[in-house]
Amino acid sequence: MKDVLIISNYWHFYNEKTSSRYLTVANILQEKFGNVEVVTSSFYHTKKKQRNIEEIIADKYEYKLIKEMGYKKNISLNRIISHKIFAENVYKYLLNRKRPDIIYCFVPSLSLGKVVAKFAKENDINFVIDILDLWPEAFSMVLKVPFLFYPLEKIANHIYSSADKIVAVSDTYLKRALLTSNVKKNSLSVYIGTDLDYFDKFSKNENHLKKEKDEIWVAYIGMLGHSYDINCVTKALRDLKNKGYSKVKFLIMGDGPLKDKFSEYAKNQKINYKFTGRLEYEKMVGYLCQCDIAVNPISKGAAQSIINKVGDYAAAGLPVINTQECEEYRDLIDRYKCGFNCKNSSHEDLSSKLEILINDKNLRKIFGKNSRRLAEEKFDRKKTYKKIVELMDE
Repeated sequence: MKDVLIISNYWHFYNEKTSSRYLTVANILQEKFGNVEVVTSSFYHTKKKQRNIEEIIADKYEYKLIKEMGYKKNISLNRIISHKIFAENVYKYLLNRKRPDIIYCFVPSLSLGKVVAKFAKENDINFVIDILDLWPEAFSMVLKVPFLFYPLEKIANHIYSSADKIVAVSDTYLKRALLTSNVKKNSLSVYIGTDLDYFDKFSKNENHLKKEKDEIWVAYIGMLGHSYDINCVTKALRDLKNKGYSKVKFLIMGDGPLKDKFSEYAKNQKINYKFTGRLEYEKMVGYLCQCDIAVNPISKGAAQSIINKVGDYAAAGLPVINTQECEEYRDLIDRYKCGFNCKNSSHEDLSSKLEILINDKNLRKIFGKNSRRLAEEKFDRKKTYKKIVELMDE
């Protein structure tokens, strides 16, 4: 039995989100090593509020909440300060805790990764990182001040080079980390993916959205922020409506800082649309599986690679219209023949690809079957996450 400490700024307890990478990793490591503790924040990033300890459901592992100040906006000075305070409090906790055999640390945040790397090195502890996002690269969409990135990039490089083993959510992120690390043989990429068995339980969920006969639903799920070009899809659907396609509906499931702006734009363009807001995962699955086409409209220059939503699109067996520039995901679309890649920011190209799928039900079925095969081969956590255990066990 090994003492494994999982540390993360961000977490989803079972009562907060029933399917997430965090939960899956915690459960497989608990099953393998038998003694897992999760150290995470008192502040719940998703809802921007402090957690109520009486509501927490934590499966089989132990957990410790570390005090964090909290913040209201994702891009803000308060968030930087909050992360720094959390990292300092985590370090104090580590100094007073029995030394673990392994530390598994999710990054970002960089403040946390920096202090945990320091503690692991000081105490000769196996240090494993799981890269969920690239900071500071992810901020380039909003903050056009490159000189601020250098110190953050330096911290990121230090974290990557300090790790004994590296896990990342994509080959793209892993390659970035390995630029400053020499642990290539002790590294792997495992897509975030989804729990297909759990997903399939809710794929037939009845819901209160009525779908009219012959109506085509175009789905988007996830964050409504600067990295996602929702207006590009709206323009494409406006063009189609002007060409006489009156039975196409845009279903947007999610929330974020630009929700009101995206909604107002859709209203002004007079398309058929519905913003559902943030949904419980089980309800979202039911809605998604009613849809006919999925869109992945990532903004130009965004740092995202293989993100949460594409695993759910594949699990639902939906053909995908993709504008994302990331070559890794574009290659998956082409290789599995499960949709169309489009020119980034081109609503004309997006509109033409949508028109093809709207008019060809058989092609939608073919792409949909291929999309589900992609899910089963590349995104099914019960298969792919075994690689994490194997890496840890070496």
